[in-house]
Amino acid sequence: MAKRLLPLLNRVLVEKIVPQSKTSSGILLPERTSKLNSGKVVAVGPGYRNKEGKLIPVNLNEGDTVLLPEYGGTEVKLGEKEYHLYRDDDILGTLHD
Repeated sequence: MAKRLLPLLNRVLVEKIVPQSKTSSGILLPERTSKLNSGKVVAVGPGYRNKEGKLIPVNLNEGDTVLLPEYGGTEVKLGEKEYHLYRDDDILGTLHD
């Protein structure tokens, strides 16, 4: 049973999205199409405080789909699932349909 991890400061907990390697009709997709590094935000920290003590909130919400950097983040294993912790400013952007 995995414990719920609540990120501190401006950290974001992300579950990476693994693209399908096969279409519904059984066609194998080339490896380069799975290169998109995206994930789903699972938990968000409250933000961080600036020098004046004002809270600067995180720009993301739980459930957002985000574009991740190729390298970086901290790998966290909770139960059987793997997650990654990133700083708010390390995430490259949000993805929309």
